[in-house]
Amino acid sequence: MAGLFFWRKKRDASASPEAAAEVEVPVVEEAPVELAAKVEKPKLFKAKPKPKPVVEPEPVEVVVEPEPEATAIAEPEAPAIPEPEVSSYDTSLESVVETTPVVELPETTTGAEVVSELEAPAPVAEVELEAVELPKRSFKKNLKSLFTRIKFDVENLDDLEDVLIQADFGLDAAVDIVEKVKQRAKKTGATTEKDLKEILTDLIAESLEREDKQLNLADGKLPYVILVVGVNGVGKTTTIGKLSNWLNEGGWRVVIGAADTFRAAAVEQIATWAERSNAQLIRPKTEGQDPASVAFETVELALRNDADVAIIDTAGRLQNKKDLMAELDKIKRVVEKNAQISETLLVIDATTGQNGLVQAKAFAEVANVTGIVLTKLDGTAKGGIVYSIQRELGIPVKLVGVGEGIKDFAFFDAKEFASGLVG
Repeated sequence: MAGLFFWRKKRDASASPEAAAEVEVPVVEEAPVELAAKVEKPKLFKAKPKPKPVVEPEPVEVVVEPEPEATAIAEPEAPAIPEPEVSSYDTSLESVVETTPVVELPETTTGAEVVSELEAPAPVAEVELEAVELPKRSFKKNLKSLFTRIKFDVENLDDLEDVLIQADFGLDAAVDIVEKVKQRAKKTGATTEKDLKEILTDLIAESLEREDKQLNLADGKLPYVILVVGVNGVGKTTTIGKLSNWLNEGGWRVVIGAADTFRAAAVEQIATWAERSNAQLIRPKTEGQDPASVAFETVELALRNDADVAIIDTAGRLQNKKDLMAELDKIKRVVEKNAQISETLLVIDATTGQNGLVQAKAFAEVANVTGIVLTKLDGTAKGGIVYSIQRELGIPVKLVGVGEGIKDFAFFDAKEFASGLVG
């Protein structure tokens, strides 16, 4: 399988997240504060260049003297204004404007330009990304062949149709595939079992191949947020752990949010996988905490710690689709306050057969599912559910799980999948 390149933030190896956080100094605030101070306190009323602060308790008497030669009292050219009371400042806007000497600016100069010149903020640098080739995974050897017990005969392919139906390709798909095998065999002159298997492999691969089969980890909008949905027991927690470990092997920083807050066991399970995959974990502070708040804290931590990916686990209840839809919608709205959702992955157990298709349809109604994760593909010869889902729902299968080990995980490859099924 060709190398899979994704994009993540380029980092200096000697710099830590803590050091990077210290560098960011909010210099923008300084100039405005200084300007505001000058406006609020019109100290220019008493700006007298005296060598010593000899100020009498009653300075009003000195100012009131009508002597024309009292130049020492008002050294700067004082504007012809009513004499202010020194004991209490007139802080009205009119007084400040009239009495405060201000540098005159050209009429075309705006306040924003003045602030810009005074502050002179450094331009914000764009995030520098680098291409990363993550570790490859193969799953062909873990698949169980569908056709180990039947003989291929171009004149009689009824057995092929039966096997495809039993393998969860669905009746319509099975009939369509067999008809295409007959047509291509007649066109190419294929007669041997090997030739027919190659034709079948090519047809399945062509039907399953999609351009959007890769995870969306390349647009550079960090952190990449991945929601993981699915009913309980299909392997969501295991999938999150495997995916997190795979990303960690590629040098990515991962934060996991345990937002399935209604099952205490779910939090403990995902905590174990987070530790094994060297990922940070956000767990609910109390049992039954609002899942959306956990999701929000997860994205906040990812932003604060400069993480690349935030993976959020969700509840797997389908008994009441209305409640599930409301919960997922709330999580989506809360997350998108700080980051966009890159993927919503639906996890399906391959051993459930056509029931997996029912689950996919139900979740597709309540969530914007962007990809399928097919787990336990090594435990059955019914991988045809992949074909049914992509054919009926138009949702690509992106990941597959082929074991309980932390590395038993791979990207879906149509050619590899078809070759493993046909054998």
